[in-house]
Amino acid sequence: MAPISALTYNDAQRLFDDIDRQFQLSQETLVELSKAFLHEFSVGLGDYNHPMAMIPTFVTGVPNGTETGTFLALDLGGTNMRVCEVVLNGDKTFSLRQQKYKVSDALKTGEATVLFDYLADSVDAFLTTHAASAYTSPGQAAVDNNPDVVHLGLTFSFPVEQTALDSGKILTWTKGFAAKNAIGNDVVKLLQDAFDRKHMHVKCVALVNDTVGALLSRAYTSGGCILGAIFGTGTNGAYVEEVAKITKLKNSSAAARGGHMVVNTEWGAFNNSRSHLPCTPFDNSLDRLSINPSYQAFEKLISGMYLGEITRNILVSLIDAAPKALLFGGKATAILNKHYGVDSSVMSDVEAAWEGKDASEAADPDSIPTFTAFDDSKLLPAVKSKLERIRLVIVKQFGYKDTEVTLRDAAIVRWACSLVARRAALLSGVAVAVVLLQTGRADLPDKSGKHAKRTETEEIGVGVDGSLIEHYPNFERTTRESLRALVGPDVEKRVVIGMAKDGSGVGAALCALQALKQHQP
Repeated sequence: MAPISALTYNDAQRLFDDIDRQFQLSQETLVELSKAFLHEFSVGLGDYNHPMAMIPTFVTGVPNGTETGTFLALDLGGTNMRVCEVVLNGDKTFSLRQQKYKVSDALKTGEATVLFDYLADSVDAFLTTHAASAYTSPGQAAVDNNPDVVHLGLTFSFPVEQTALDSGKILTWTKGFAAKNAIGNDVVKLLQDAFDRKHMHVKCVALVNDTVGALLSRAYTSGGCILGAIFGTGTNGAYVEEVAKITKLKNSSAAARGGHMVVNTEWGAFNNSRSHLPCTPFDNSLDRLSINPSYQAFEKLISGMYLGEITRNILVSLIDAAPKALLFGGKATAILNKHYGVDSSVMSDVEAAWEGKDASEAADPDSIPTFTAFDDSKLLPAVKSKLERIRLVIVKQFGYKDTEVTLRDAAIVRWACSLVARRAALLSGVAVAVVLLQTGRADLPDKSGKHAKRTETEEIGVGVDGSLIEHYPNFERTTRESLRALVGPDVEKRVVIGMAKDGSGVGAALCALQALKQHQP
């Protein structure tokens, strides 16, 4: 693997300070990023084929938790597919039954009709063995005049050009799929044809993205939501936009109807040119060696798939530093030498070890001396305890012997993890803030950094999913820090961030519900 350029130094502490400085984000930088984000939103809403795709989903409303009915969801996105039954209780709660089915390599690469027949067979098997007996759905007579039909939402995690809520052309296969005679065809029709060949009373009424599903899921359980966002292995956002602003829909029936529509932003591709994103040599190395250089620039700075690799790049550069190694005595392990050998979950373990379980253990990071003046004997007891926990995590996760890791090494690893994760969370806050700015719910600060007074009082619902926002220590708190800097404390405190679980399952079922609501006269 091609290395990062070796770090050389005359003053070791200045080198640490220089790395630290590269990962800091001032309010001015956050504001400039937000302006660039808004510009790409505008470009994507106005025309097709831009990195920030701003995909119209044809979902023209979100649930409020009072809806009832029983719906199916089919989730296809990898080695396993999933069939779910979602029963909406009408009181912001639902019940879920689900079953996974394996998709073999032969199915992935064979004829499309065989693959979709297998999907239909799996739904049939689920209905026979796992589903509830009664199916009731609002407005179903308006759609199919068949009271026995079961309505299904399809989550299809492959590139699709969606042209209606229940129609989308397959653009290409990814993730090891290469089914023949599928590309260019409507995925909903392929699935519906398979249901019809088997004379099944199942109708696929909605094609959905998991991020849109997260928005719908949170809207149902909280009574309302304007943004669904994924901050996990990858990142994306979907929000409720005025149809009048989606100018690339001009002259369409959707534009004529007006109102609102959910837009799938694909914001992981923000600023692929890197004209504004605060990239470091460690980010540039990751991008150059990735499977998609120069693409998904924003995602590569903030998503769980990449944070561990950025951190590993920092650590390895410190191990290789000259004239003298600055970490682990110059020794690297097989794990640290491996491309993507450090997972973001290890970073989370390190930060959790620093946080501790007891609030009385709290210690200011500034209580750690500079790395070049580090002296174990002068550490506060609480700090020493925290660093010892981190040291044990490093020994276990990086493959070092116990004697090969010092408390100073632990302090440096914790610093590197915190740098990378904090920047990711601050940038995540930019994405949330931009949706509030785009929809007129907030304003950027003036040149003096102050925000205009706003009088609104209603809550702003944001549904989130993903391992980072759910599990990484202080990720949401830091996300709110940049949100507050951009939209002001009055708006930030009205933002209610809640988990939107299972956008690809529950969300797809709710999209089927929305499809029926939109068919009602």
